[in-house]
Amino acid sequence: MSVRTSLNPFRVLSQSPNFRLFFAGQTTSLIGTWMQQVAQGWLALQLSNDAFLVGVVAAAGTLPILVLSLPGGLIADRFRRLRIVAIAQALMLVEAALLWWFTWSGHMTIGWLIALALLGGIIAAFEIPARQSLFIEMVGKDHVIDAIALNSSGFNFARIAGPSLAAIVIARYGIAWCFGINALSYLAVLASLALIRLPKLPVAPAGRALHALGEAITHVRTHRLSAVLMQVTTVFSLLGIPVLTLMPVLARDVLGLGAGGYGALMTCVGVGAMLGALWLAASGQRLKRHQALAVSSLAFPALLVLVSLSRLQVVTGVLLFAIGMCMVVQSAVINGMLQSAAPDVLRGRVISIFVAVYIGTNPIGSTVSGLIAREWGVAWAIGGMAAVMGVYAIWAFRSHPELRTAA
Repeated sequence: MSVRTSLNPFRVLSQSPNFRLFFAGQTTSLIGTWMQQVAQGWLALQLSNDAFLVGVVAAAGTLPILVLSLPGGLIADRFRRLRIVAIAQALMLVEAALLWWFTWSGHMTIGWLIALALLGGIIAAFEIPARQSLFIEMVGKDHVIDAIALNSSGFNFARIAGPSLAAIVIARYGIAWCFGINALSYLAVLASLALIRLPKLPVAPAGRALHALGEAITHVRTHRLSAVLMQVTTVFSLLGIPVLTLMPVLARDVLGLGAGGYGALMTCVGVGAMLGALWLAASGQRLKRHQALAVSSLAFPALLVLVSLSRLQVVTGVLLFAIGMCMVVQSAVINGMLQSAAPDVLRGRVISIFVAVYIGTNPIGSTVSGLIAREWGVAWAIGGMAAVMGVYAIWAFRSHPELRTAA
């Protein structure tokens, strides 16, 4: 196999017409999704004037992913993944339309908002494993990390563009139309999915659900590389990702910034993540996965420690830019390695375990970091958790040779 020399991060789009269709529709829809995220939080605050209920609305959208992603992976392995994604996206269109109608007509209450956020989370719990395990079907195992990375770049571009557009729409037309635009954005992804043509791959035979889930857990537990990758994901999701939760406190109490400064810091993370994803997609088969994983995993906690020590907005912004790069490189490489290692009939369930760990442990880490920040300050929370994470990363790469040699 020849090594590619092109540095074009969009190379996989030209090589895979199916992924090109998927990427265009998905990125368009994600801009609408981020608009809805901003509008949903702002609407929750307007309806309740209660920070706790704002948190409840956010939790309602993520808790089902922790609880239902494993059954979602089972469904992804037993049925055509493309069809599952299409059905889920259509249901998300309905959810966004309901949010628009209730808000536009003046019938929205905090109860309805929590219920609709919960509905979105339930749909996502089944959509995410199917969508993530669809990448190999579109591009093949050799290019799966390229596709995951490029998809991450689209996600982070939308994270930058969506909130900006939401602010304009809310100011000129009202909150309801953020939901309306999101509903319309799903038409783009549904059109792209309808045009994708994929070969039929073998699906898992029907059987007892607990046995089927046990097969995936056994694979992750007994496959040495998959087991240690899942351990790394757990530790970093618990101790590292919650820095984003503490960002408002860091901006206000440590750096003395207002809402604008907080937004600028979050933008630094998003830009870094987007560029990191594009770099990963451009690297292609020249990339040594184990080296990218090691550098990102060791640099991530070191940068967080420096963030905890910084008292200058510009320095913190630069550090957060680099942290965004590390976060996306690490998660994309781990995702790609897990998918490559999993048999076709198990891939959906294996990815559902990754999703449950990666997303589901965030609320736990955020709660712990919040308690530490309340008792000892946000700098100690970020720096202390990062130090523990760094010690673990050094131990993991010294103790597990498969992390140093994975292709």
